[in-house]
Amino acid sequence: MTKRNQAVGGYGERCAVRHLIEAGLRPVARNWRCPSGEIDIIAWDGPVLAFCEVKTRRNANFGTPAEAVVPRKARRLRGLAAAWLAATGTTADEVRFDVISVLLPGTGRAHVEHLKGAF
Repeated sequence: MTKRNQAVGGYGERCAVRHLIEAGLRPVARNWRCPSGEIDIIAWDGPVLAFCEVKTRRNANFGTPAEAVVPRKARRLRGLAAAWLAATGTTADEVRFDVISVLLPGTGRAHVEHLKGAF
């Protein structure tokens, strides 16, 4: 991954966190890593624990950012969520898997779309 792509992804994650906070969610972890991978954002939405995958794109020439979350990625995130719950001892009555799509136009504000329960 190039430094530019890392910068774009980092900016997208900051936009996503800001969006979640403005929507009333309470982030508890960002960029949690284990040998199997990384979870971008973990946040409480009331009593529901949301595991969020953030996808950022500079344009939609190759599809929307959310379309990049393919079934294999969804399966991997489910496994990572189980690993995080076990590692932290956190319990939740309900968990949800969200995708936060961030599209960066050439000028102006980023377009953030929060897809709750995406998979």
